[in-house]
Amino acid sequence: MTGFKKVTDFAWEVARDKESGMNAPIRLYANEAIKDMVERDRTLGQAMNAAKLPSIVGPMLLMPDAHEGYSFPIGGVAAFDADKGIVSPGAVGYDINCSVRVIKTDLTEKDLRPKLPELMDRMFKNVPSGVGSKNNLGFTIKDLDRIAAEGVDYIVRKGFGMMEDAELMEEKGCMAGADPAKVSDFAKKRGMQQLGTMGAGNHFAEVQKIDKILDRGIAKAYGLEEGNVVIMLHSGSRGYGHQVCSDYLRVCSDWQRKRGIKMSDPGLVYAETGSKEADDYLAAMRAAVNFAFCNHEIMTHFIRKSFEETFHKSADALGMDLLYHLSHNIVKLEEHNADGKRVKVYVHRKGATRAFGPGSRDVPSVYRNAGQPVLIPGSMGTASYILAGRKESMTETFGSSCHGAGRVMSRHQALRDFTSEKTLGIMESKNIQLRVRSKKLVSEEAEWAYKDVDEVVKSIEGAKISTAVARLVPMGVAKG
Repeated sequence: MTGFKKVTDFAWEVARDKESGMNAPIRLYANEAIKDMVERDRTLGQAMNAAKLPSIVGPMLLMPDAHEGYSFPIGGVAAFDADKGIVSPGAVGYDINCSVRVIKTDLTEKDLRPKLPELMDRMFKNVPSGVGSKNNLGFTIKDLDRIAAEGVDYIVRKGFGMMEDAELMEEKGCMAGADPAKVSDFAKKRGMQQLGTMGAGNHFAEVQKIDKILDRGIAKAYGLEEGNVVIMLHSGSRGYGHQVCSDYLRVCSDWQRKRGIKMSDPGLVYAETGSKEADDYLAAMRAAVNFAFCNHEIMTHFIRKSFEETFHKSADALGMDLLYHLSHNIVKLEEHNADGKRVKVYVHRKGATRAFGPGSRDVPSVYRNAGQPVLIPGSMGTASYILAGRKESMTETFGSSCHGAGRVMSRHQALRDFTSEKTLGIMESKNIQLRVRSKKLVSEEAEWAYKDVDEVVKSIEGAKISTAVARLVPMGVAKG
């Protein structure tokens, strides 16, 4: 297999190989150390398969957190012509609209540290986590369909969250074009009692301290101050979105089989834009996107409640405003410059996020001069980052950035190589309050299983895709 060739200190490329069927080159944004890590697993091979998809526009992109996933690499971005292109459920992934949000507070570590154990206990109780976690809030199928169609506005009217949060969410908390009628009854059944739950794997609620301000001008625009406490929340569409992906992988497979289209990787099945199958998938995917927005908003409601119960003050008095809600595992119809012209494309971001630069009308007006917040969680026990989108990302990466540190070993390998006692000991040595459903499985999310998030951020900054604004360190972690 052909390897990466250096373009700049932070960009590497594999040329288009027509003989193998590639329709586009592959570009990786990373420093050399990160590039070497990406080459160790099947990421490049999966990217080459994705580059064979029809009507791909521009290069197949890999962010520095890239690693192998289900067929399409995690940390991958691919754009397809809107008029004569495709949409691919596998290039979006199972956890549709897996998202990260950050909630600000006016608290400092001095305020929080004496009450941190109590707070973590309350958060762990109020926000269910773990495989199969449920939260029976009394929602009906009718509620679920309205959530899918109306997004956060509906859930706020039901008493969860704050109306002003929607202005600081991607798509303002509701992606247009959702149709719950295109979602199977089984997907709805799976999602019914999972609203307001975190799930397992790399999902978490983390209480963090702003350790260092790295760009004072943008930090001021974002309302961030060194020493203040924030909460980072990472979760998605749970069983609802997972089932939507499963259902439409079969639908697209049938569409291709009827046309005699064979794939080098059946996990990358697609349907052509304008087909009923593609339109139905997009409508169902958008419903799952809105489910995930509402899932986050309900959890945020209970996180605020946990702080209120601990500090005996209102969330408003504690300054618990939403900084931003950022999506990954999503496909969007966007306009970008490609090959010297303005084109409409379906941008698939799997384990990658938007990073729109200053001036974009899709950035909330309060941040428009600074650029969109880009939220980068690290691994369990390590730093996380808040970045800002740059104008260069709009021409380099279809306005995209990385979404985290990125794994370097599988969960099974991490469990084999690192004992839970070692992982728990490291967390204790860092004075981090950990609440976890399964101590036996905690090592699958240990820091050794992931790339160094500091190096990932240096790569994304070096490529001039995003600007580092603030470094965050964990004080308390709640996980499944």
